[in-house]
Amino acid sequence: MSGVARPALPAGLMEVTSYVGRRGEHAEVRRLLGSARLVTLAGPGGVGKTRLAARLLSDSVKAFQDGAVFVGFAELRDPALVPALVADRLGLHDRSDEPTLRTVIAHLRERAALLVLDNCEHLVDACAELVQAVLLECPDVVVLTTSRQSLGVQGEQVFPVPPLRVPEEDVVEPADYDGVQLFLDRASAVVPSFRVSSDNSADVARLCRRLEGLPLAIELAAARIRSLSPRQITERLTRRLELLTSGPRTAPERQQTLRATIEWSHQLCSEAEQRVWQRVSVFAGSFDLDAAEFVCAEPGSVLDLIDGLLDKSVLVRDEHSGVARYRMLETLREFGYEQLERSGDLPAVARRHRDWFDRITRTAEAQWFSAHQIVWVDRLRRDHANLRAALEWSLSEPGEAPVALRMAARVNEYWTLRGSCMESRRWLDRALAVTPADHPDRALALSVDAIHALWLFDVEVAEARLAEARRLPSGPASTHIALVRGLSAMLQGRFAEAAELATSAVAACRAQGDVRREVHPLFILAVSTAVLGDLAGARRVVRGMLALTEPVGDAYYHTMSLYAQAVVESLYGDPAVARQAALAGVRANLAIGSRFGAAHHVEALAWACTCQGEHERAATLFGIAGRLWGLVGMSPEAAPSLSVPHLHHLHISTKELGVDSFDEARATGRALPENQAMAYVLDEQSAAVPPPAKPGTDHPLTARELEIAGLVAQGLSNREIATRLVISLRTAETHVQHILTKLDTSNRTQIARWVAARDRRRT
Repeated sequence: MSGVARPALPAGLMEVTSYVGRRGEHAEVRRLLGSARLVTLAGPGGVGKTRLAARLLSDSVKAFQDGAVFVGFAELRDPALVPALVADRLGLHDRSDEPTLRTVIAHLRERAALLVLDNCEHLVDACAELVQAVLLECPDVVVLTTSRQSLGVQGEQVFPVPPLRVPEEDVVEPADYDGVQLFLDRASAVVPSFRVSSDNSADVARLCRRLEGLPLAIELAAARIRSLSPRQITERLTRRLELLTSGPRTAPERQQTLRATIEWSHQLCSEAEQRVWQRVSVFAGSFDLDAAEFVCAEPGSVLDLIDGLLDKSVLVRDEHSGVARYRMLETLREFGYEQLERSGDLPAVARRHRDWFDRITRTAEAQWFSAHQIVWVDRLRRDHANLRAALEWSLSEPGEAPVALRMAARVNEYWTLRGSCMESRRWLDRALAVTPADHPDRALALSVDAIHALWLFDVEVAEARLAEARRLPSGPASTHIALVRGLSAMLQGRFAEAAELATSAVAACRAQGDVRREVHPLFILAVSTAVLGDLAGARRVVRGMLALTEPVGDAYYHTMSLYAQAVVESLYGDPAVARQAALAGVRANLAIGSRFGAAHHVEALAWACTCQGEHERAATLFGIAGRLWGLVGMSPEAAPSLSVPHLHHLHISTKELGVDSFDEARATGRALPENQAMAYVLDEQSAAVPPPAKPGTDHPLTARELEIAGLVAQGLSNREIATRLVISLRTAETHVQHILTKLDTSNRTQIARWVAARDRRRT
């Protein structure tokens, strides 16, 4: 029986440039082709569907007795001609009065072949009809399609083709990533001398991240390397649709510019889908259905239109905490935003976006002191970029600054637990600068600005903000102002004044029935009372705090209660109780993702361990806490209320261990990756890197890290190390990063020198 067609690809698909990456995707699709008869490679334009399909055809053709055929529909516009084009690629000629589809089916019925149909999205109904017939009547034919939209045929396995992998900001060797490799390959074709070096690797990695790993965008950017450096290209990406326009003349017209590729997708959408595309482009990052329905204000079902955009690969769906969220590539968002501007709808849509997130902050504030808090922390974290966009819009529109003032002040605890006090202050300072001096919301905003200045130990600014707030009619803000005054006094070591102010604030909160606001001044009162010598009184206050927060299910203020207990007991009471409180606080802060809270509790845990004589563990914990303090922009030595106990316990452990041993243990704690550091804090020793090196070793590396350091010294890349040791690339990268941190080195050459020096010492 003759084969289906020549296995060669059409001339336009022959690989004239090298094929980069996609090994994982290639293997997964081959696995699907072994179990399913219809596989669709789906994804946005420019993601590399056609190239992946062509490579799969070349690699799979021998697996099919009768070969394979590639049919491209990019230039076809008439759906009635779909069967005719397939017949033409099969080498069939009209010899009967039968419909062309029946001729194709008759030819394929008893053959075992791979049929690849490329660019089906604009002919999806006709392609679906043909594929359905093939699946029903040709049992040994397997169909692979590429499309921006799924065919919707029963039995279809949709494989979403992802962008290429690009390095995160802290990756040491970006050249190991597919996106960077593609850029290097295409850029060196334009400028043969181009290389990724230590001088430009960070710029190339940043460029590929900004392009989100989209192959077409990377190739078009690489074409600009003739006249611009990677850094210059990145700087001009604010209007990427105008920059990325230099595709090969022989490429299909829709792939010669990024704009043409996206316009092709736009034309596939209905008018209603196009409007929703435009309107959701106002979101920064991802969004959920409720937000889309409010912002789009589209007659009919926004859900159906969202579903259509998902099916056409305009949107991508993720799921977090049981809630679906949607996002789009930045290139698609930029195009949609352009269209929104041209439509004249941008002002109204942007206002609805701001109004939605104004509502979100209002609801988050109302439900913060409850068991729903962890849900709101997660939601605000996922919508952080949208919150920024809403604040920015409010500050850029005349008369809207007071809304920004209220929004930023409402979520002040969120800013704190996230360790974003500096960002909060930037928003509040900008809003205060353009809000009328007599506006009723100024007093609360000033006191929130002051408390975040205090967390950053900027006492002078905090006192100035408090002074201004006290001159204004404060109303409901009066309790918060009293709280911040008490905190300021405590942090500066004026404990009697702090206790007096905290007592006043507690009384005011109780008079207003504000249980949520009561907890923080109780914390100030507990610590100040203990410092003033009344341990029994401090313990009564702590018990009262725990009684307020435990039944509610709140995490933020409950961890504050636990921290009060840890501080009071480690300084003046029972270190064992302090230790358990600090550990419980760490767990609760990890649950809400608060580095700010975790830093405080790990610090308190170090104090407790010092009191219990576990000085090596205390030193390691001081190192872990130091790293956390740095991540949230704080230092325990900046305020007397923290610096005195911090330095006291640090001095005790240093004296007991000796300076060298203490410094070694603290350095080990500081160098631990965050997940391993938290495992160590929680006594999960098996998950942690052993803290200091044991006697008899001459280095801080584990056996595995020492092995990998040797391979680095031999000149192996991370990818080659992963292959040699049969580990994942990510694991190899992590090991190399740990080695660099532990050896206090910045590049692989320095690792090689360390290995050589160690070998010389051993011989």
